[in-house]
Amino acid sequence: MTKADSVLIEYFGDNPVVRITDFLIENKLFDYSKKQIMEESGLSKATLFKYFGRLERVGIVKATRRFGKTTLYKINEENPVVRKIIALGLELANQEALQLSKHVVIKAVK
Repeated sequence: MTKADSVLIEYFGDNPVVRITDFLIENKLFDYSKKQIMEESGLSKATLFKYFGRLERVGIVKATRRFGKTTLYKINEENPVVRKIIALGLELANQEALQLSKHVVIKAVK
């Protein structure tokens, strides 16, 4: 796991669907163009377009507004799958924190 990787990427792998979903969850207060999502997720245009339609069709990503000719998108927090992904990410992060704290306590005791 690199410094920029989230717990979702660490556990579920570095693939385009996880990268897109992770970026939008981590930045759920804002909406983004496909170009911004592509750049921030570190994906090529071809890769983004290969997977983005599927995420939109199943309701993980939703269009929020238009800005000129550009459509902006964000994670669909109303989608039950997205809610579970967010909860799973939080639980994985909590487990990581517990493991880290146990390691620190054991080190301190020695």
